[in-house]
Amino acid sequence: MFTGIVQSVGIVQHIQHRDADVSMLVDPHSIDVRVEIGDSVAVNGVCLTVSERIGSRLRFDVSVETLSRTLLGDLAIGSLVNLELALLPTTRIGGHFVTGHVDGVGELLNQEPDGRSMKMEFALPEGLSRYLAEKGSICIDGVSLTVNAVDDNRFSVNVIPYTTGNTVMRYYRPGRKVHIEVDILARYVERLMTGERESADDGSITAEFLAEHGFLPPGE
Repeated sequence: MFTGIVQSVGIVQHIQHRDADVSMLVDPHSIDVRVEIGDSVAVNGVCLTVSERIGSRLRFDVSVETLSRTLLGDLAIGSLVNLELALLPTTRIGGHFVTGHVDGVGELLNQEPDGRSMKMEFALPEGLSRYLAEKGSICIDGVSLTVNAVDDNRFSVNVIPYTTGNTVMRYYRPGRKVHIEVDILARYVERLMTGERESADDGSITAEFLAEHGFLPPGE
């Protein structure tokens, strides 16, 4: 489990193709060098396991399944990646709960200055927009951000100078593909409301239940 608060920008130093999967060596730069073999690290928002330590460098094995669902197979030697260590019980949760399980690949459509921040608009894969809400949370390449607005399969965020300066988002240009992870709480709410039940009287949460108890206007 992660929070979407990037701790370091690492650099890919070596990539080895092994059968259909990949072994990747990353120099984590300023990330805590006390990382141990078996620890979880989010790499551009993808939860990977440290399989080897070579000095301060970390090796990750990327499975066929992960390669098929993410952009990690497009990384090359010299690629920069966002890194975050897994949560500890004492960690401040500065972003939101992030699992490191990518829901889909989005695309940066445009970006423009908005004060000192950068407003970015992304396209979502089909079927993910229902999990987004204005002022809700979204994770982009491992970065926890607040959703400004949602319009069909598009959404926008504002990225403050600190975030652009300390993540790979400073290199984003329109057309950039990114990892998207929606807020896990939205998925659980959907399951509660639409899960397969024998009847509506078994305690399931429905739109009618929410309206009846004042959480939704009647008729919503």
